[in-house]
Parts: sequence; C-alpha cells; structure tokens
Amino acid sequence: METGKGSEERMSAQRVTRGRLGGLGSWLPLVAVVLALPACVHEPPFPPEEPIVIGGGNGGGGGEEPEPVVCDPNTIYFEQQVLPLLISNCAVPGCHNQPTDDNDDIEITSYATLMASDIIRLNDPLDSDLWEAINETDPDDVMPQPPQNPLTAEQKEIIRLWLLQGAQNNSCVPTTCDTVNVTYSGTIAPLVAQRCGGCHGGGSPQGGLNFGTWADLNLVANDGRLAAAIQHQAGAVAMPPSGNMLPDCRIEQFLAWIDDGAPNN
Repeated sequence: METGKGSEERMSAQRVTRGRLGGLGSWLPLVAVVLALPACVHEPPFPPEEPIVIGGGNGGGGGEEPEPVVCDPNTIYFEQQVLPLLISNCAVPGCHNQPTDDNDDIEITSYATLMASDIIRLNDPLDSDLWEAINETDPDDVMPQPPQNPLTAEQKEIIRLWLLQGAQNNSCVPTTCDTVNVTYSGTIAPLVAQRCGGCHGGGSPQGGLNFGTWADLNLVANDGRLAAAIQHQAGAVAMPPSGNMLPDCRIEQFLAWIDDGAPNN
C-alpha cells in the first residue's frame, strides 16, 4: 500500500489537465468555413482504436450467402451521416483540412482528428465546442461563417443525436445499392446537400458553382467534370477535397444519373 508522498505523487500523475481553446484571430477566405471555437473546458477524449462497423463482413462461413445488412434507422452513423457534413462545411481547403496556427490546430477530416482536436466533450456532449459553434447566434462567431449557408435544422439534429448517442466512431454499409431508381430530387439533390453544399452553396460558392440549383450541377455533369471529380481522376479537382472518396454506392448513383443525361427529375 502506498502512503504519504508516494501516494500523493501517484494521484497527481493520474490527474488529467483540461485546456481551453481560444477563438481564431482572423477569418480565412469566405469560401473556407472556419470553425472558430469559444473558450471552453474540455474532458479528454478516449476514441476507440477501430471503428464500429456494421456490414462488410462475410456474414458466416461454409459458403453461405451473407445476411443482408439493415442499418438501424434510430442510430446515427458517423462515417455515413456526420463526417460528410463536417467535411463539406469545415474541412474545405484552407480551413480545417489540416492543422495550422490560424485554425488552432483543429483538423476535421476523420474521427481521429476530430477527437484529437478536443472539441467534443464526451461527458457533456451538448456543451462541446463543436455544438456551440454551429448553434452560435452571433454572426461573427457562428459556423459556418456567412455568406456560406448555415447548417440546416435537419443537419444540426443529425449531429445532436450523434453526440447524445456517445459520439461513436461507427459505420453501417447496407448490402444493397439502388442504381436503377435514381432521380435528381430523390437521390442526387439530398446527396449534394450533404456532401457538397458547404463548398458549393451560399453567397460565395467555390468555383462560382452553386450546386443548390440543378442548372450548375447539370453543367458539370454534362461536361465531364463531375464524373472526373468524384472518381478522383488524374488532372481533375478531387471532390470531396478532403477525407476519403465518396462511398462506391454514391459514386455509382452519380454516374447512373449522369449517364441518363443528368435530368431534373
């Protein structure tokens, strides 16, 4: 049994120091979404080493057909629902796509970098800097910054539920992918809003392309730029610019729509 000074030193060594994050000193270009965060005390994150993945396995041995994967509609999956929002709205080039002095060394390109940036409080998730920043009412502090579009109520709800569900590094990949019944209104527009709206929306969209409208998206679909970008072809401007490529199913849905003439249907 340890007593006296030795015990006190041991207890001291086990304490976790919590830091504060200051706001950014200056804004980056308006096309970049800078996540300036108010000062706050944080609990240290303890992210799992590997993501919790549903789907992608063989579903059993002995040559049996794998069981169909059905994602829980009441669960928010980080890889499929949260990360795309953060990549589109926070990890644009020159913003939080890599840690710099200007962005308080905050990188938001993966679960690991998000948690290492110390903007999530696992013991009090709705007091996290991330949640406070996207709900800020001061136009000088709200993220994304004007003239970029703010997150919608639906997008905020996705992040809120994910935080309340433990901010897990989880993923669910359905075994089915519908590339036949692909429409602009039902498939492509929601996908673009989730994956592209942060860069290509608002009052100052990147490249002058506002994908909140069908016309601009149809333009790049028919001239080949969209297909090249989402497939990260040589010489193309890769989209999304940070993080991984779109899931295979989403790429196939885009290509099916493009092959059909990119209609406004």
